[in-house]
Amino acid sequence: MLTSLLWRARWPADATRTYYAITGFSSLFWVLNSTLSLVYMATTVGLSPLQMVLVGTVLEAVTFLFEIPTGIVSDLYSRRLSVIIGYLLMGAGFLLQGLVPTFEAVLLAQVIWGIGFTFTSGAEEAWLTDEIGQDNVAQVFTRGQQVYLGTTLVGTLAAGALGLIDIRVPLVASGAGFMVLAVGLLLVMPEQNFTRVPRDERETFRHMGRTLADGIALARRRPVVRSFLLVSLFVGLSSEAFDRLWTVRVLEDFDFPDFLGTDNPVVWFTAFSVIGTCIALGASLVVNKVSPASVNALHPRGMLALLAALQVLGVAGLAVLGNLWLALAAMWLRDAAVALSMPVQAAWLNRNVDSRVRATTLSMNSQANAIGQVAGGPPLGGLANRTSVSTALVTSAVVLAPIVAIYARLKPPAEPK
Repeated sequence: MLTSLLWRARWPADATRTYYAITGFSSLFWVLNSTLSLVYMATTVGLSPLQMVLVGTVLEAVTFLFEIPTGIVSDLYSRRLSVIIGYLLMGAGFLLQGLVPTFEAVLLAQVIWGIGFTFTSGAEEAWLTDEIGQDNVAQVFTRGQQVYLGTTLVGTLAAGALGLIDIRVPLVASGAGFMVLAVGLLLVMPEQNFTRVPRDERETFRHMGRTLADGIALARRRPVVRSFLLVSLFVGLSSEAFDRLWTVRVLEDFDFPDFLGTDNPVVWFTAFSVIGTCIALGASLVVNKVSPASVNALHPRGMLALLAALQVLGVAGLAVLGNLWLALAAMWLRDAAVALSMPVQAAWLNRNVDSRVRATTLSMNSQANAIGQVAGGPPLGGLANRTSVSTALVTSAVVLAPIVAIYARLKPPAEPK
């Protein structure tokens, strides 16, 4: 019976409703873990700044290396099976991370759940497209994003409430939740329209090597591609340290105010997460309302340069400002600038890069960012260990700074003659 369940649901549900359920529950369980996981690593596990960064570096390297092997399962055997395996492994990794508070266990957990993430990456969207047709997915994806945002806020508040019991509780609940989700999908997730991807269309390591070689050749010929490749590399070199060390900076260098009788970091980091999400969402809504021309400009290099400068200032501000709320404001400024710049940059690429090289360009940018994170994280983590977290964050801002000039000099591609 178990073997048959791997390939066919016992009680197949509607594909669209199943997708909404996957989106809602996965975002809920994800945020249960992510809201306080860095606080858990820094306090309960007691990781040093270098170890904090190494955890992220291991995760990034695992997802980079396993993206293609796990994609073969989705392309050759079953999108449904790939998603179920992915959530099962993610749950196991989060459980291990929450139950065993040691550096070695946390590292192993990143390997397990990182592999699981690659099983789900792209497989959900491909499964839904197979089941309901490509002409119907846009509206479903849009509604799914709304479900994602709503459950993210609920998950953040739930993580804070559970964390007051014990900071490990939301992490363990996240892992258990993902595993229950996997079992539920085993019973109800339909798959009726799957067809194997033709051999010449599959992602393989040989294909990835060709993509990289083609991308390098393309970057030599086209300054726009070269510029975006450099941006992705510098962002990767800088971001791993910021993503892992901002929590350490806040915990080590500031005292939390006593609010409603508590200065518990669980309460405050939950509040920080909610405030940051609301600021990023509000900034996006305001900019789209007040200046839609800038957001939708054909060549928005000025706006991208400004947003890049705000990111650099935000990282530097977090590093050097001595007041908790000013430092957090700098971090939220950086996060809002990132949230605003991502869709603008994506739209710029899609409008101005020829369709024949678009896939190569996007894939190459992703690879450059991953390489940058793996290469840049450990040195900055080591610097934090030898000097201070603030010094490492200032260095991270310096590493990121060249993207301002790159964006400012970015020119539209020359019109073909």
